[in-house]
Amino acid sequence: MSLDAGVGGDSVDGDLLGQLFYPIFGLLFDPDGDLVGDVERKLAEARMSDQVEMYVSRALGVGVLVGVALAVVGTVLGYGVFATGLLSPEALSLGIPVPNPATREAMRALVVPVAVVGSGAVFGSIGFATGFGGLLAVPYSRSSSREREINMLLADSISFMYALSVGGLNQLEILRAMAIAEDTYGEVSREFQNVINETEYFGTDYRNAIRKQSMETPSDELSQFLADMLSIINSGGEMEPFLKDKKEKHLRTSKQEREMTLETLELFGEMYMTLSLFPLLLIIILVIMGMMGESDDFVLYATVYALIPLTGAGFLVLVSTVKQDEPGDGVLRPDGGSDRLRQTSREGLLHFGLIEAFVGRAGVFDRIRDREGTYKTKRILAAPHHFLRDNPLYTLAMTIPASLALLAVAVVSGSAPTTVDGWIARPVWSAFIWVYVPSYLTLIPLATFYEWDQRAKRTVTGKLSENLRKLSSANDTGQTLLESVRTVADTSSGTLAEEFEVIHAKVNYGMSLRDALVEFNNKYAVPRIARTVKLIVEAQEASSQITDVLTTAAQASENQDDIERERRSRTRMQVAIIVMTYVTLLGVMAILQTQFIDVMGGLSQGAEAASGSGAAGGAGFGGGGGVDPDVLSMLFFHAVTIQAVLSGFIAGYIRNAELLSGVKFAVTLMTLALGVWIYVG
Repeated sequence: MSLDAGVGGDSVDGDLLGQLFYPIFGLLFDPDGDLVGDVERKLAEARMSDQVEMYVSRALGVGVLVGVALAVVGTVLGYGVFATGLLSPEALSLGIPVPNPATREAMRALVVPVAVVGSGAVFGSIGFATGFGGLLAVPYSRSSSREREINMLLADSISFMYALSVGGLNQLEILRAMAIAEDTYGEVSREFQNVINETEYFGTDYRNAIRKQSMETPSDELSQFLADMLSIINSGGEMEPFLKDKKEKHLRTSKQEREMTLETLELFGEMYMTLSLFPLLLIIILVIMGMMGESDDFVLYATVYALIPLTGAGFLVLVSTVKQDEPGDGVLRPDGGSDRLRQTSREGLLHFGLIEAFVGRAGVFDRIRDREGTYKTKRILAAPHHFLRDNPLYTLAMTIPASLALLAVAVVSGSAPTTVDGWIARPVWSAFIWVYVPSYLTLIPLATFYEWDQRAKRTVTGKLSENLRKLSSANDTGQTLLESVRTVADTSSGTLAEEFEVIHAKVNYGMSLRDALVEFNNKYAVPRIARTVKLIVEAQEASSQITDVLTTAAQASENQDDIERERRSRTRMQVAIIVMTYVTLLGVMAILQTQFIDVMGGLSQGAEAASGSGAAGGAGFGGGGGVDPDVLSMLFFHAVTIQAVLSGFIAGYIRNAELLSGVKFAVTLMTLALGVWIYVG
């Protein structure tokens, strides 16, 4: 890693910040040191093209710029604290005895400059560490994300390669097929793209390319697989039995890793129970201190409006680092398919599908395209519920404006309180108008159509394993794949059987089986189905007798079913813990409101009336003069409402690794909080 290598490329010429700080990089870091070598390895694993010398130099530049900016901010803040009188120099002391008065006065005079400079230095150090460390963390984060996805998809990727080997493809053809399967196998496919690029564009022998990729991939499991594959290639062994063994091994490994993830989530469920109760305990302490006249309103407001949301959001981020979501969007974009398939796979709200391929050839096609928009609009208006089922987020385009309009009407008519005193006087009504009504208008339709969409997809995936077994058995009797599809459609029931009938009809009317299968997959866009269809599509092009491939697809699907059953069983307990924790919190807050706050507020008011001076209540909450039950009631209601939203989304994310899954939980818990507070508030 020489200087010439570091500054010779076009990307380096365009990196002004990296060039400016490159001399500093040379002074601070050893180009052959462990840190630079580790960053270089992570850059390769993250598929980032930056050269390590210039990347670290750029990180130094960012760190210095951020550090200087925060140092200025820290210096100004330090000076402002003393200039405004928020802190006096006499309040700062190290406790060092200085007998000489002159020396003591000189040291006292240095307190402000030293404190201001120290504040700037501390802020500057934090800024440099944030800028420098944050940029260096990017390749580590991307490498970790790629490793996670590779490990999740590796079992299905090996099954895909096994299906290709059964179809008679040689080693290089299998590698090339994996490289172009990016729409299904994501990061695993990109690893094989590196191998193909090395062999086709740089003239590297594919054995050496595999060896190089095994050392550069972020996944240890894929690295071991490539190393084992290389040994089979070098020894001249059969690829098919090797892939079959690896397929079975990684299917077991995938299941074990999912079980470990579920065990970690169980631990997180117990952690959440403790974390969510911490703000409650703090609120109780603050209320008691407020009754004694020893607390500040700001701390209670910060607990309700800052600590509770930050605690929930932090836990959600923590769960996201462990929870394994399904990689990919489930849409197949095959290369080499028919023009119809390429156009229909892109069809959407703004793309009109097949007619796009004919636009410009003749005037009639342009007129057809113009009228296609009208036809689509009429079809959506005729059955808007079906459109919204397939696109649940589009409900927000209607519900958000409706909510804003309703709020505007409420404000103009005077029904919605617009002042703090109005909120305090009517805490339940104000929250209902400003929070609950808009939430119900937006979240209930979103939850309804989202759950409907998920249920429609489950009707297909629910019988996928069973029908794949039937396909394998029918194909084993000598039937072609198309005949097997027809047999399964005639002997089965449900949505998947109906889709098989549609596939058979499309092929009879001239469509290729490949295109029919891809269109079926893209209709539902489920990653699990996409991997199964990809497996079958590639195998059936080599031969109609693909019993082993269908059996492999059935095994992978059954393995996924087992994982799903285990996940539902274990996450059901986690959701129950989260819901019961929230119910406990709500119950305690309600009891605190009815049995404690109202009673103590009444005693405080009675004491004020008896004394006639209002001094009996202490400082308290509500601006002096004891505890104000209305203020605390509002804060308590807001606290349980915020906690309801956070608990709902956390429960949904743990359940299905999707935030939208938590909408129904959030609405339910919010309704529970509203009902309780209507009674107690």
